[in-house]
Amino acid sequence: MREEKMRKIVRERYGEIAKTKSCCSSRTCSGTSSKIGYSEKELKSVPEGADLSLGCGNPVALASLREGETVIDLGSGGGLDCFLASKIVGEKGKVIGVDMTPEMIDKARENCRKGKYKNVEFRLGEIENLPVADNTADAIISNCVVNLSPKKKRVFQEAFRALKPSGRLMVSDIVLLKELPDAVRNNVQAYVGCVGGAVMKDEYLESIREAGFQKVRIVEEEHFPLKLVTDDPEARTINKDANIPIGKVKELVDSIASIRVCGVKPDK
Repeated sequence: MREEKMRKIVRERYGEIAKTKSCCSSRTCSGTSSKIGYSEKELKSVPEGADLSLGCGNPVALASLREGETVIDLGSGGGLDCFLASKIVGEKGKVIGVDMTPEMIDKARENCRKGKYKNVEFRLGEIENLPVADNTADAIISNCVVNLSPKKKRVFQEAFRALKPSGRLMVSDIVLLKELPDAVRNNVQAYVGCVGGAVMKDEYLESIREAGFQKVRIVEEEHFPLKLVTDDPEARTINKDANIPIGKVKELVDSIASIRVCGVKPDK
């Protein structure tokens, strides 16, 4: 699929989600937020509508944020991770959410006003071309978004540029342990649902290293429960469209993992 076509499809899909306030299904790459690292206390602390259940982990819990720091969230959606980060960095800190979908930006800004957050702002832009200056952030986080970019290497290069020396990258994302069948990889539903856009784990990590990051490591790695894929309506549609026999579904599930990755920009 051509890059601009996929970008348009993703933008339209997430625009629809923003308008309807929540995702119409659990999506292959996500689930109930309380099951992917968020505590009930965290979810209750943000404005209603900020949690769209679109992630595959909780990067804020792993990012070791500190008071007074500046944080950039790649693909900020309704603002959930931005709002959680804002409580950690405090009044002297700042959080910048970047999203390419105008409807998501509008929704996040509305949530920001409802929550009266003074240290959070949302900017419309692509994560391959971040609307921020060099050496802006102490930490960059992202939750199940980089896999949707057709230019993942460019995303990590931009993250490296936007980070201050010694800045940290902490990303939750979907990667492959084995290559997917072409029928799945080329399926629009699979791409928008994160799976079709995922790359091999080693390739993903190497893209981060090539951007200049050091100390790149996987903090956590989890496999998807078979029940998630067999019970999810959207996943069933993908399997049907790709003509995947039910017996092959487990093999497909075993090919996908959710990882939390960290890396550090060198001092010099």
